[in-house]
Amino acid sequence: ILDADIYGPSVPIMLGNPKAHPDSEDQRSMFPLMVEGVAANSIGYLVDSESAAIWRGPMATKALKQLVYETKWPLLDYLIVDLPPGTGDIHLTIAQQVPLSAAVIVTTPQTIATADAKKGIAMFEKLTIPVLGIVENMSYFECKCGEKSYPFSQGGSVALAEQHKTEVLGELPLSNEIREHADEGKPIVNALPDSDVSKIYASIARKVSIKLATTLIPHQLTR
Repeated sequence: ILDADIYGPSVPIMLGNPKAHPDSEDQRSMFPLMVEGVAANSIGYLVDSESAAIWRGPMATKALKQLVYETKWPLLDYLIVDLPPGTGDIHLTIAQQVPLSAAVIVTTPQTIATADAKKGIAMFEKLTIPVLGIVENMSYFECKCGEKSYPFSQGGSVALAEQHKTEVLGELPLSNEIREHADEGKPIVNALPDSDVSKIYASIARKVSIKLATTLIPHQLTR
């Protein structure tokens, strides 16, 4: 996983190693951090988040290129790029200079969120990058009694998917378990593999994997 959120890197926290730093043999390239079989790199491993937050656009895009092309990635099944919200310099740099196979849009159900997600879909469509589908975060809240409520509205992602002829890959609940394990750096799919939330994540991953394997041309990242 490549954490491309240069201004607010969160992957190191969620992987439980925010103080770690990549090793380097030649002081020019670096090895990714390995956690639970996942290779990861992030600007959060190289500088503190406060320093990255004040970078201008050209500095941020240069740092992103270094993360992509100066990381000695091992043989990967997938390189997942975690992009920040919006459609700014980081997105254009990734889309234009890295051979992307496809994009997955993550949003919440309310109108102000899906409006931003719509812009993201439009950007990827203009750049001829296929959109595999939409993941709806904080889709609902389920109390212990089993009743579901929808604090952030309902159906926004379904309407967006229908408009752009794609599908909703999964709906993740507003869950304290997700928050706790992310903050503690313990991925919930490893900590609670049999939980309902982990099954939703697994279902999303399975759908993405099938789509990539059956409908798209894989890319190889080379310098």
